[in-house]
Amino acid sequence: MLRFAAARLLASLPVLVLVSLVSFSVMHLIPGDPASVIAGPAATNQEIEQIRRSLGLDRPFLEQMAAWYWNVLQGDLGRSILLGTSVWQALVDRLPVTGSLAVLALVMTVAIGVPAGVLAALRANSAVDAAVTGFALLGVSVPSFWLALMLIVLFSVILEWLPTGGYVPLSASPVDWFRSLLMPSVSLALLQIGLLARITRATMLEVLRQDYVRTARAKGLPRAMVIGKHALKNVMVPVITVIGISFGLLLSGSIVIETVYSLPGIGRLVATSIFGRDYPVIQGTLLLTATMLVLLNLVVDLLYAAIDPRVRYGR
Repeated sequence: MLRFAAARLLASLPVLVLVSLVSFSVMHLIPGDPASVIAGPAATNQEIEQIRRSLGLDRPFLEQMAAWYWNVLQGDLGRSILLGTSVWQALVDRLPVTGSLAVLALVMTVAIGVPAGVLAALRANSAVDAAVTGFALLGVSVPSFWLALMLIVLFSVILEWLPTGGYVPLSASPVDWFRSLLMPSVSLALLQIGLLARITRATMLEVLRQDYVRTARAKGLPRAMVIGKHALKNVMVPVITVIGISFGLLLSGSIVIETVYSLPGIGRLVATSIFGRDYPVIQGTLLLTATMLVLLNLVVDLLYAAIDPRVRYGR
């Protein structure tokens, strides 16, 4: 298992290098000058040029890239142009918000999507199946930002049950922490719940038609044992893939949701940095996100190997 994990980790390193190269190049190709943003509209060309020199933006592109890679290898992602703090500090301060939002949304996705898909497969072509399929179709059709606005109108403005936005740390109040993230998590998770439910249903229907399931039933094994021990284990292999992809989509989708609900997370930081041409923050965020996704894919591969040993030996 250790050799398998090491091989997967080494294979992921070129991905990180490529992502960092693309992110650095794209940020410098986008029109706009962070020095002009910092200086303001009333600044003179001399003042703007002085800020460019202080930030190192007047150096050649390849020289800036080499310096950035050298700093990254030393664990330094640079300093935020707009915030005036280190990029690491800006990301660490906001990571609990985005992490809490993504994890809570993922828990909702798995807790609802997998049971709903299994139930729909076991009750195929019934009213339950139609209800789950309709809910899944609704989930993949409703835009997350529109759902977020509708939830705010209903639960915050009309019913006054939940706050319209903001974030309460878990250490301050677990109840208020949950209330501040409930609507954002639902807005973020609905799409993934629909996708996971549909894929779980399709996979379960395929597994239930396999010979080993029919053999287990012919032996007189209890239905719960046939479903839980024989069918569900094989269903989880493709479902784990979807869960891994869903977590990555939840992280990327947090930009819109954090903006709508005014959550001080990484997604909102990225949105602000894009408008302000804060190159170090954008590059550092992309590199951190890519690293998290690579590690997530590694975890998915290890779960594959744990569930199905044939994956471990390449069979």
